[in-house]
Amino acid sequence: MNKAKILGIILMIVLVTQPVQGNEGKALQQIKKSQRFTRIDTTFKSQGATCAAWLYLPKRVSRPPVVIMAHGFGGERTFRLPAYAEHFVRQGMACLVFDYRTFGDSEGEPRNYVNPTRHLEDWQAAITFARSLNSVDNRRIALWGTSFSGGHVIVTAANTPGIAVIVAQVPFVDGRSSGRSFGYKLQAVYHGLLDAIGALFNSRHYVPIVADPDTFAMMNTPDALEGSKKLLPPGVNPDRKCPANIALTAFFYRPIEFAPKVTCPALIIYAQQDTLISPQDVSRAGESMRKATVIALPIKHFDVYDGAEFETVVRLEAKFLKKQLAHASVSP
Repeated sequence: MNKAKILGIILMIVLVTQPVQGNEGKALQQIKKSQRFTRIDTTFKSQGATCAAWLYLPKRVSRPPVVIMAHGFGGERTFRLPAYAEHFVRQGMACLVFDYRTFGDSEGEPRNYVNPTRHLEDWQAAITFARSLNSVDNRRIALWGTSFSGGHVIVTAANTPGIAVIVAQVPFVDGRSSGRSFGYKLQAVYHGLLDAIGALFNSRHYVPIVADPDTFAMMNTPDALEGSKKLLPPGVNPDRKCPANIALTAFFYRPIEFAPKVTCPALIIYAQQDTLISPQDVSRAGESMRKATVIALPIKHFDVYDGAEFETVVRLEAKFLKKQLAHASVSP
């Protein structure tokens, strides 16, 4: 064997035995994660429009329970939901993560249309789709929601037989208790009416979803703009907008009225320092449920999505879901 080949073999041995660092380490870590689950791009129909979704399936688990997930006000599935889904799927649970109509990769117009009635229709469509899948146990379906969709899972569980368990973190429960100033409410009515009138002529009036307190937006409390940036993937513009009629319709949306009708186990996690949603109302909603576990954390609304607070919350949720789904067997 010549010297060049010997040197080549020695060099290969040295490289292989060195610890992996930097971007190469991240790539290998990602490969290791993917060895524990499969993520499948899929779609389903809601009121004739196509909703885009991901189906996470744990490997080496036959027909796992499934957690159906969607985002809160103006959110898309790419906004930190994969972090939750990957944690749940590593615990042996499948996850169906979808975008509402008009959001993300889903079809529909006007874009970014926040509407509780339409969102609830999409939740029902997602449940119907999950129950059609042979790859999951459709007797064990959980619903997971955050912020606005936290309210959606409460309403959906109250109206849908066969839901095994729900998780609602920092949930929106009552449109009448926003705590906003009279000046803000006047602006909300003004923008909402502009959009309602414009819709008659196919010309929607858009407002920012989130902004600084000096700018009218659907969320403009002092911590909203910086907090919401925790959710955004790289390259996503934080200056997103939605049709303004939700400023009117949100007032009439009251998931708290449905809370006593939720009969399945529920985990309700709320932020004691929340400036968007009344912590007292969330506590009352949880206490009115028959089988609710209510946890109050000394954090702000957006803290649940990132950092140590996220790690705490996602572990609590995974433990609760895994325990409740382990022995659940309800008829769809």
